[in-house]
Amino acid sequence: MAKTSDALKIIDSLTGNDSEMENLVREASLNAIVAQLIYEARTARGLTQKQLADRVGTKQSAIARLEDADYDGHSLSMLQKIASALNQKVEIKFAEIELETSLI
Repeated sequence: MAKTSDALKIIDSLTGNDSEMENLVREASLNAIVAQLIYEARTARGLTQKQLADRVGTKQSAIARLEDADYDGHSLSMLQKIASALNQKVEIKFAEIELETSLI
């Protein structure tokens, strides 16, 4: 395999056809996306983690955990509190999973 710096290609080469590993990667990616969304919404409002924590009624360390890509304990109720504190709303949608098929 030729060298690449494309993260998705690297992950694909590591997971192969292991569906369990693919699920773990998908879950980790979702956690990273949620963490990034929280960070971007907070910083767009010009708030520190402490300021957001005060608005939500929690501690700064809780906001730091939520903004950590490795954190997997995001709850809908906490996301709703954060959204409300930032004068936003949480939207959730179900979308079809695009399955890659290979020709045999």
